[in-house]
Amino acid sequence: MLMKKRLTQSEEFEILKLVLDKFLWLGFGIMAYGFYVLLTGRAQEFLKGISFLTGGAILLMIFMFLLLKEYEIVK
Repeated sequence: MLMKKRLTQSEEFEILKLVLDKFLWLGFGIMAYGFYVLLTGRAQEFLKGISFLTGGAILLMIFMFLLLKEYEIVK
């Protein structure tokens, strides 16, 4: 029988920080690419840039919602 190892609160927080970092970089990267397309693109690529900016913002909002739902904010 396999026994599951329990994580301490500090170990769980360290894993959360690693995951947080990846999601934040992904959302920022998508938004930065959208901004780059807006600045360097022609008029036809305006909607493409806006859609990347919106997609990155939505990804960050979904992540924020999941984070607030999963972990209690300590006051």
